[in-house]
Amino acid sequence: MSRSSGESSSPSAPLEWKFSQVFGERAPSEEVLDVDMISAIEFDKSGDYLAVGDRGGRIVMFQREDGKHTLSQYSRNELEQLDSSFLGRPQYAYKTEFQSHEPKFDYLKSLEIEEKINKIRWCAAVNGSQFFLSTNNKTIKFWKVKEHKVKKVKEMDLNSVVCSENALLAERSFRSDENKPSIANGYHLERTGKTVEDNVLFTQLHTKVALSEDTARASCRKVYSHAHDFNINSISNNSDGETFISADDLRINLWNLEIHGQCFNIIDMKPPNMEDLTEVITSAEFHPIHCNLLAFSTSRGFIRLVDMRQSALCDCSGRILQDTNSHGPKSLFTEIIASISDVKFTNDGQHILSRDYMNLKLWDTRVDFSPVAVFKIHEHLRPKLCDLYNNDSVLDKFGCCVSGDGLNFATGSYSNLLRIFSHGGSEEGITIEASKNPNRKSLLYSASRSRRLSLSNLTRGFHLQAHQNSTSGSNEFSCDPTSKLLHLAWHPATNLLACASGSSLWMYYK
Repeated sequence: MSRSSGESSSPSAPLEWKFSQVFGERAPSEEVLDVDMISAIEFDKSGDYLAVGDRGGRIVMFQREDGKHTLSQYSRNELEQLDSSFLGRPQYAYKTEFQSHEPKFDYLKSLEIEEKINKIRWCAAVNGSQFFLSTNNKTIKFWKVKEHKVKKVKEMDLNSVVCSENALLAERSFRSDENKPSIANGYHLERTGKTVEDNVLFTQLHTKVALSEDTARASCRKVYSHAHDFNINSISNNSDGETFISADDLRINLWNLEIHGQCFNIIDMKPPNMEDLTEVITSAEFHPIHCNLLAFSTSRGFIRLVDMRQSALCDCSGRILQDTNSHGPKSLFTEIIASISDVKFTNDGQHILSRDYMNLKLWDTRVDFSPVAVFKIHEHLRPKLCDLYNNDSVLDKFGCCVSGDGLNFATGSYSNLLRIFSHGGSEEGITIEASKNPNRKSLLYSASRSRRLSLSNLTRGFHLQAHQNSTSGSNEFSCDPTSKLLHLAWHPATNLLACASGSSLWMYYK
């Protein structure tokens, strides 16, 4: 997906992303229930499975199919017109669905615990079984999904070789208590020494056949609970395959997958006096290679890199990645929009992708003072922050994802817009709308940009002027805070994006 500098400004690049599949599509006038809203999406490491969680506590699994059987629906002329990327793109089919979490009430704290799935994280597959973690605000569960052979008994007609006349003769022979074996069209029917009832039962059994089919069955193996006073916002698997972390606003706990009754608190940011609280934890992620490293983000816009070998309690150790450049004009909302809602490591672990309310940033873990690239998501909404604050939209937590090669990034925006960027490509990237016929737009301007970007050379005034000169009309198109694309995931091995819009799951490929 990487492009040379000569290709990065190609006007045809945005048209390369195409619609692939949709699940749970709703009509524009159809009301979407809150429990049906998708709240988590995650591919497994192979890309063969996709898990989707919703606000009703349910998890739906999809499995990749090779897609060869789907080619039969196209004529030869249509197949010739289809490009190779369409024929080779991953396609998914429904596999199973189950209830992961139920609503509960904490009587000690008089607190209602929602069933909403906050995060899903896949674990290593073992002996053909799939494992993953899911969490709501308070409880984490470890699930196993395994294929089972289910036998079903199906009624069938008598053997077509045996005609009705022969069947009638066989019945008469039973009634006459004849013990001689009969041969009907070459089929030897043993009935010697049997009563009439036995022979009737024998005939009935031969009119049934047991069929077996594959079905997936989910079972909960472990429940990790009673370890967080605040709502869980993140879970992340360790590369050692044995441990994982869970994070809430003030604490990060380390768990062993096999031990559900005990965890270790490795980060505690709760001050002795809560009035002295200056920041909270917003997201946490393990390093993809080194099992001793993890990163977590805060509401002040900091990313802290922690080495668990340095200290048992890691809240005061580690390095801080902080953008020391200007965040634009200071205002009442400066600290609010600086809060990081999601962080993701690239597969090589050298870079971190973070998303705050206004920007998507790419960090080099070796550079503390500034991100290596900054992508503006909806800078044109800055004058409307007061209105967005009044309707709580400024608190929306947009997710982000990174491609397997670490060169491409994606995040969501309002009006169900999907924003896609390339490292070293156009700073504004491309925008497509979550629909079967995505409204693709090349955004803002196509001026050449340096490979290393920062907020110091991306001033607000320049962006506003670029928006005013844009003919795409994306400003007005992106100002609907009632429809937003918060959750998305990138296929680990190919350029396929899955994103959630309300209760619908959309997939796009390149």
